[in-house]
Amino acid sequence: MTSDLIIKQVLNIMHEEIIPAEGCTEPIAIAYTASRAVDILGDLPDKLDIYVSGNMVKNVKSAIVPNSGGMSGIESAAALGAFGGNSKKKLLVISNVEKEDVKKARGFIKEGNVNVKLIDSDIKLYVKVVAHHMEESASVEIKHIHTNITEVTKDGKVIISRPCNDADFNSSLSDREVLSVQLIYDLAKTLDIDLIEPIFSKVVELNSAIANEGLNEVYGANIGTMIQENINKGIYGDDSRNRAASFAAAGSDARMSGCPLPVMTTSGSGNQGMTASLPIVSYCRDRNISKEKMIRALFLSHALTIHIKTNVGRLSAYCGAVCAAAGVSGALAFLENGDLKAVEDALTNTLANISGLICDGAKASCAFKIATGIYAAFDSALLALDRRVFNPADGIVSKNIEETIKNIGRLSQEGMAETDKVILDIMSAI
Repeated sequence: MTSDLIIKQVLNIMHEEIIPAEGCTEPIAIAYTASRAVDILGDLPDKLDIYVSGNMVKNVKSAIVPNSGGMSGIESAAALGAFGGNSKKKLLVISNVEKEDVKKARGFIKEGNVNVKLIDSDIKLYVKVVAHHMEESASVEIKHIHTNITEVTKDGKVIISRPCNDADFNSSLSDREVLSVQLIYDLAKTLDIDLIEPIFSKVVELNSAIANEGLNEVYGANIGTMIQENINKGIYGDDSRNRAASFAAAGSDARMSGCPLPVMTTSGSGNQGMTASLPIVSYCRDRNISKEKMIRALFLSHALTIHIKTNVGRLSAYCGAVCAAAGVSGALAFLENGDLKAVEDALTNTLANISGLICDGAKASCAFKIATGIYAAFDSALLALDRRVFNPADGIVSKNIEETIKNIGRLSQEGMAETDKVILDIMSAI
């Protein structure tokens, strides 16, 4: 039996990782940091200096900032946070901006008052905003996590200093060593449903709302709508796999194109949160699966995503949707009454299949990658339920699932480090 202490640790991780956000989390992190800097400054700025890591540039360049009237980019996120943000709302920081705030932000940018500087650092998620007003200044720095403030200064004097281990991207989080596929599977079957129902009901509510928005309105390339339209035409089969891919992709269509509806994120990403949840919601609806079993499957999917992503890191050249798709494959096996081995094998199959999917920034095409991941998750789960799995030494597959997950971490952190640099170089030249 799992101890109360371990259950408490896992629940803490869930509440730490599964949180609401409006818009892509990287521009929102910049908006949050700018808003907090203005709070410390105590006046509206006449200049903003923004220092960011390469991965932040990559993930902010093409994502539309919600409530901005279609603006994108670092300057837009920072100016909107400075003039219309409420830092107390954290990743919902710009949920209540007014048209006048947008007008001020646009003018501020047009006048050349936002300066962006790329820093040379191994820290993947780094933002520092220095807000100036006449002779006064205030700065706020975040590292590793989207709202993890590590330093605050006012007129050069340090007000807050919370050092973290720069070499460990998990240093500001609760200890993840407790997590394993077996523990997650066991908890999914035995946890008191009342402990997890509130957070996952919120996941279902918010993420379903933005998916429906994506299906009913024009956003990006409308990948979700395209799949649904081809189901209706009879070109694609009217089945659970296609409907799940459509539903999940539609959420990303909307989110990446500036839809102001909030989503419940997972491991710092709304796309991962939607990938880990929407296919499960769709599948349970199709199969008339009970709400309790759906909630348990959502816990499994999210916890597995977090476990894999803990090894990968918040930002990487390794597409986070792959981590979530693997979680979905395990949850699908679980929903079909698969045992622990079936869940482990589903993860193995997914990771063996699509681990080469790169992250080249947050943008409209993320919806396409999510659909690809969902299709892979279904195939992987069905293979696993049929007791078919890729063998150790088949590429990156190791002797057990935990070793394979470690291989994914090494692949993303070591093997794809140069890939990340090349992607940024390519994007910077476009």
